[in-house]
Amino acid sequence: MPSTDEAPAAEYAARILESLGAGPLEAQAPGEAHPAQEWARSGAMALTGAADGPPLVLPAYLPACMRGAILALKSLSGAPLTEIGDGPALLGERAALAGFSRNGPSSPGGACRFVRAADGWAAVNLARPDDFELLPALLEDAAATSWEDLAGAAQHIAAAELVERGRLLGLAIAQEGEVAPGRWFEWEAAPAAGDAPARSGPPVVLDFSALWAGPLCGHILSLLGARVIKVESPSRPDGARGGSQAFYELMNGGKECLAIDFRDPAGREVVRRLVAHADIVIDSARPRAWTQLGLEPMEAIAANPRLTWVSITGHGRGPREAGWVAFGDDAAVAAGASKLAPRQDGRPVFVGDALADPLTGVHAALAAWASRLSGGGRLISLALSRVTAHALAFRQADDAAARRQAWIAHLQARGLAAAPPSARKLGRPARALGADNAAVLALLEASC
Repeated sequence: MPSTDEAPAAEYAARILESLGAGPLEAQAPGEAHPAQEWARSGAMALTGAADGPPLVLPAYLPACMRGAILALKSLSGAPLTEIGDGPALLGERAALAGFSRNGPSSPGGACRFVRAADGWAAVNLARPDDFELLPALLEDAAATSWEDLAGAAQHIAAAELVERGRLLGLAIAQEGEVAPGRWFEWEAAPAAGDAPARSGPPVVLDFSALWAGPLCGHILSLLGARVIKVESPSRPDGARGGSQAFYELMNGGKECLAIDFRDPAGREVVRRLVAHADIVIDSARPRAWTQLGLEPMEAIAANPRLTWVSITGHGRGPREAGWVAFGDDAAVAAGASKLAPRQDGRPVFVGDALADPLTGVHAALAAWASRLSGGGRLISLALSRVTAHALAFRQADDAAARRQAWIAHLQARGLAAAPPSARKLGRPARALGADNAAVLALLEASC
């Protein structure tokens, strides 16, 4: 491993392209700033630390990994991707648009908090309204209804047991650093049922995903020229619609919007026909959701050999992990981000804002495009926690504490402070739910 801080983004780009079998890095890497400066500029540093304390330096190359993933995309696609920027600032876009700020042991968005267990810490994400209704079962206390109840009872439960209980109940919960670094993706090729004709026009992408990682993947593919169709259920649309409207617009602007009732047999048939016509599918549901719909990714790929199915999960598609829920903040904790940051009054702090989401979204777009260029026919699995653990492990061969001090000294010597998170300007507007039903159904008719 290199011991210097030279050109980490270019090195990371070359590594991930090689892991995809996508050839050497072709794009020119512009001059890279020192990693400490990248961290300070990205917005993630401003989002790390106590609310009443200074921003904290994380001795990890996450901004460089973001820059490297974008560089790899440019190399692979030949597109300048000027609309996406150079990568690091994507880590802070949601916070910039939603007005989030650092808050120590609570995530910038406020839904995820560190809870002290009997033998360590766990991150508990109560992002959905009905998550609080699960606290009595989690704590085996019928009167538990609040964060205060959780904090009091968790001290008497081992962290591993608390996490196991939470996952069985469908909560997003994690232990610090429970995910070991490894591959950032897995893919599986399906035995083709026949040859699919190559598409002459732009690739068709079905974006079934929600919130951040999947929509960012679809957003990037649209910037590469794909026709991206956002598919939602009228009864359960993308939860991001209820958050920052500016952020939702940024992630979903320019996509067509199809609303389909997945409970209706006719609606499920439309979904099957769309998948049979598509080049890329993006989904962020647990695998069992597709089983319940009677649509298995590998069967869909076998029937449509050019199809690339991108499955974004919290922790993977394995027998145990497939049922676990995760969001960006708790997934980053599972990957070990908080273990690299100094404690505040003995408590861990969240690093950035749900940083597992933008990391995974950019990597997913790269994997999807690489698969498409090589003919498709694959199920690609990316897990929020595993992508983040992979990025955190990049160049982590030396002493992280010493690196942190060196990076702090680098910033101080140059009088550099943490920049606030920033966001790109809104481009194309997002479409209303179901606004393009007629146009998408016409696409199906034309393909028959």
